[in-house]
Amino acid sequence: MADKRDYYEVLGVAKGASDDEIKKAYRKAAKASHPDLHPDDKDAERRFKEINEAYEVLSDPQKRARYDQFGFNDPQMGGAGGSGFGGFGGFGGFEDIFDMFTGSGFGGRSSAARQNAPQRGSDLQYNLTLTFEEAAFGCKKEFKFQRNATCDACKGTGAKPGTQPQTCPTCHGTGQQRVTMNSPFGQVQTMRTCQTCGGKGKTIKERCTKCSGSGFVRVTRTVTLTVPAGVDDGQNCKTIPGEGEPGRNGGPSGDLYITCTVRPHKIFKRDRYDLYCDVPISFSQAALGGDIDVPTLEGKMPYTIPAGTQEGTSFRVRGQGIQQLRGSGKGDLYFTVHVDVPKHLSERQKDLLRQFEDSLKGGEYERRKSFGEQMKSYIRENAERFKEKFDKK
Repeated sequence: MADKRDYYEVLGVAKGASDDEIKKAYRKAAKASHPDLHPDDKDAERRFKEINEAYEVLSDPQKRARYDQFGFNDPQMGGAGGSGFGGFGGFGGFEDIFDMFTGSGFGGRSSAARQNAPQRGSDLQYNLTLTFEEAAFGCKKEFKFQRNATCDACKGTGAKPGTQPQTCPTCHGTGQQRVTMNSPFGQVQTMRTCQTCGGKGKTIKERCTKCSGSGFVRVTRTVTLTVPAGVDDGQNCKTIPGEGEPGRNGGPSGDLYITCTVRPHKIFKRDRYDLYCDVPISFSQAALGGDIDVPTLEGKMPYTIPAGTQEGTSFRVRGQGIQQLRGSGKGDLYFTVHVDVPKHLSERQKDLLRQFEDSLKGGEYERRKSFGEQMKSYIRENAERFKEKFDKK
């Protein structure tokens, strides 16, 4: 028991891995260690059995729960390698085991059946770039994108116009071949995808020159889209059914998903439906208060700030934000004022400021007054320590 590796380590997954992650890890590990696929690797069979043992336990919710609780010392399982640890229960028998290696991995009957069944086309995604205002107010946008379409020359058959695909002479239209494979359990017969027709059951003698036998051609599509007001950066603003890649074997087309990328604004920043910006004001405006111009998405608006407004004070203007995407209201506008201190003053301006400063008694500066009182208290409390320090010097 000491030489057994942890089942999570065997599959290379974390202890909290999902069932899908465990299944994907098992398939990858099993293919990498299958003895028939690695005949020169003497250790492949041992690893293969170890991988299947780990998967049988971790793929079963009850076995996995007991393994997480008891490890290899589960009394119900009789220890490591007991009746519950070490078979091939994860896939329901030998048929599924070989179907995985000769089917999903190498083209077996399940793969062939899926290949000839109707298949939905892939979805496409288009990234639509908008200005800040276009996203805020909504707009109409026309754009072009490319996708595949059924070839109009061969009608999707891939064969030269006037000809038709022929029944495959190897598999006689089934898309499958019976093969004999060596396995750890002896020789086993199974089905795999026909190597001649690729599982389609038909072959093309003369290919369509327009689509080179693929049955599809590249086309450019033009779409006119109404972008709703309030869409945000990274949001999917529209899904157009049937504008994705075409389906195969009569399957439906995929869809087109349109995602919006919103360019940043020079003034505003957005948080959901609220707007934020900075507004510079002069020293006199901060001290005296009064009307200032505040930017909005619809132009300037007057706003009265109170006297004694301090640097970094924020104000809220209701209803001047972004239109709610699925509602009738709007967000708010928040602006923060910053006192713009002039750098280049004339001598007369400097003299006037000095006179103004001299006219103050200090009580007008609340922060300075509070700070001064704190400084005096601090000096009094540490007077002896300061005196010793200066005496030493």
